[in-house]
Amino acid sequence: MKVLVVGGGGREHAIVWALSKSPKVTQLYCAPGNGGIAALAECVPIKATDVEAMVNWAVKNAMDFVVVAPDDPLALGMVDALEAAGIPAFGPRANAAVIEASKVFSKHLMTKYHIPTAKYQAFTELDAALDYIRREGAPIVVKADGLALGKGVVVAQTVSEAEEAARAMMADGKFGAAGARVVVEECMTGPEVTVLCFSDGEHLVPMPSSRDHKRVFDGDSGPNTGGMGAISPAPGYTPVLAAQCMEEIFLPTIAALKAEGRPFQGVLYFGLMLTPQGPKVVEYNARFGDPECQAVLSLLESDLMDIFLACRAGTLDQADIRWRDGSACCLVLASGGYPAKYQTGYPISGLDQAGETATVFHAGTRRAENGAILTSGGRVLGVTAVGDTLASAIDSAYRSASHVSFQDMHFRTDIGRTF
Repeated sequence: MKVLVVGGGGREHAIVWALSKSPKVTQLYCAPGNGGIAALAECVPIKATDVEAMVNWAVKNAMDFVVVAPDDPLALGMVDALEAAGIPAFGPRANAAVIEASKVFSKHLMTKYHIPTAKYQAFTELDAALDYIRREGAPIVVKADGLALGKGVVVAQTVSEAEEAARAMMADGKFGAAGARVVVEECMTGPEVTVLCFSDGEHLVPMPSSRDHKRVFDGDSGPNTGGMGAISPAPGYTPVLAAQCMEEIFLPTIAALKAEGRPFQGVLYFGLMLTPQGPKVVEYNARFGDPECQAVLSLLESDLMDIFLACRAGTLDQADIRWRDGSACCLVLASGGYPAKYQTGYPISGLDQAGETATVFHAGTRRAENGAILTSGGRVLGVTAVGDTLASAIDSAYRSASHVSFQDMHFRTDIGRTF
């Protein structure tokens, strides 16, 4: 099969890496790809959000299957457009991807179908949002309604901080149209867990749990990022909790989307908080998380292409999905200054040495004409290691990452050690 993966980050590198091991995949492409993906697939210089150009290229080059990995093209309807052009695709259609693209939609869906989540109100007027914040007090959470690169959430510890966040989103246009509406919700407490699930619209199969570390500095301090590292499975997510989440959250969500005429085929991301009152939904994503994907797929023993095909065919309940025992840790190496202003174009050394003991997934990299790998983004690499225990996976990831160097490189020293 000729397969195209849409996207160019660490998540897409992990997907390409897994698909490259499938005997069904004979030719592999990625658009736009990155410096590391280029070693496994032919990179195509098309922006992930350019739906028309992507579909035209896929048709012209007779792709047998397309994997749409990032949130933006899913929300823009790339899967719909590919299917309309006769090309099978993995990922939800736009009317199902809205579960991530609109937090207002997802909160209303959870309320309607009694799926446990935080108490909230949605607002289109700033003054009403400010009044609600003042009445409820802090701590309180302010979320931009739309897609904001994983940075549209502020967990405010004071009323003034929450007011500032609401003004930045609604009045100052910090996230553009994504912040025109906001959700203000209670601040839940407890450990967070991510569970990624394959879905064919009817059936659902959870992957091993994971935990993402979103804040940029040690001790979960500093601003939110797209993710500074992840471990899998997540400590404390017991079989009893997994069964409870399946019954109260996972299956009801898939059933709710189907009942709304929005059957979900693809990967549905459940961001959960294990509160004293039980597991509750923090957020949904309509695709693999990043860097959770890198950690979780490192544990997959089955053929990922077979799983993707089963999701699209509605036969996920018949798929052979196996995971290796043990744990995985993905450590993100970022550009200094990320998630604010940072410089790019720096050469990266030590990749071969790191790759001897871990899998180095590229995110913000590009390959220079002389073959050198240069930094080209905020999150640059995801050094991912597996081990029989979580401690051994974490140690291996850090030892492997110690070989890598580029100017102003930044990483957290407590991934998997802070809960």
